[in-house]
Amino acid sequence: MEIWPAIDLRGGRCVRLEQGRYDRQTVFDDDPVRMARHWVAQGAKRLHLVDLDGAREGRPVNLATVEAIVRAVEVPCQLGGGIRSEETIRRWLAAGVHRLVIGTLAVNKPEWFGRMCRTFPGRLVLGIDARGGRVATNGWLQTSRQSALELARRFAGEPVAAIVYTDIAADGMMRGPNVEAMAEMQAAVELPVVASGGVSTVDDVARLAAVPMAGCVIGRALYEGVLSLSEALRVAGDR
Repeated sequence: MEIWPAIDLRGGRCVRLEQGRYDRQTVFDDDPVRMARHWVAQGAKRLHLVDLDGAREGRPVNLATVEAIVRAVEVPCQLGGGIRSEETIRRWLAAGVHRLVIGTLAVNKPEWFGRMCRTFPGRLVLGIDARGGRVATNGWLQTSRQSALELARRFAGEPVAAIVYTDIAADGMMRGPNVEAMAEMQAAVELPVVASGGVSTVDDVARLAAVPMAGCVIGRALYEGVLSLSEALRVAGDR
């Protein structure tokens, strides 16, 4: 199982939110580039970046910071947050981002997202952020009536690189992932599913690896030192 250390960007700094709430923010480092180098030095083979400002504004905001990260590390970086046009896709890919996570427009403009998947095969990731099994959009500020499984099945036949499935209730709370929901998603589609939200112990990593999930994103637990990246990599078999 792949381990994806998360670097969430807001105002050019490395932060974490609780349950996607912008009023519950913790700043972990003023230098995200330094943080990216740190995780790679610790053994990370890939990084999960989020432009939190972009998610709210619907456009690239932390572009310079992401470009600096991509230049600084020699591992693939995937990025989500505010990717809502073909122009933005091309801009991020030109900046050196390996693949892009798109959520809001996959829900609001499914035909467009399918077309973009075919235009950029293997470079787009379906980002499914769920609250109570229902898909949330626009930086998690709105919840749709569509279920997470319905959305995943809709694009299962497209050349999507993967699905990043986030359980909002668990995100940033350090209470463990919703393994049952993650397993249900992985069983529902023949796409790699990356679990996100709540991973905070070696046991959490082991339970997700046993599903088996294709990968998991880990954020706050790494930053607060309650889970070491080396242990997560070892348990996941990500060597």
